[in-house]
Amino acid sequence: MLGEKHDLIHEFPEYKDRIHQLKTSNTHFAKLFDEYHEVDHEIHRMEEEIETPSDDCLEDRKKLRLSLKDQLFEMLKNA
Repeated sequence: MLGEKHDLIHEFPEYKDRIHQLKTSNTHFAKLFDEYHEVDHEIHRMEEEIETPSDDCLEDRKKLRLSLKDQLFEMLKNA
């Protein structure tokens, strides 16, 4: 939804400390974390019409964000 925050702290506030711990101790988590936030920023720019890609491109980026979020959540749950 337009204007919503999708950063991991807003998505999973109960995992705030674990997110920080994994970002500093797990390079794979840190890489996925950075990629997630990069994609989220791209989506925000598209939704704000700063960038105007095709609808298919926007949907693809949203699917990627969801996939990354799912992977990160699994890592958080299992840490």
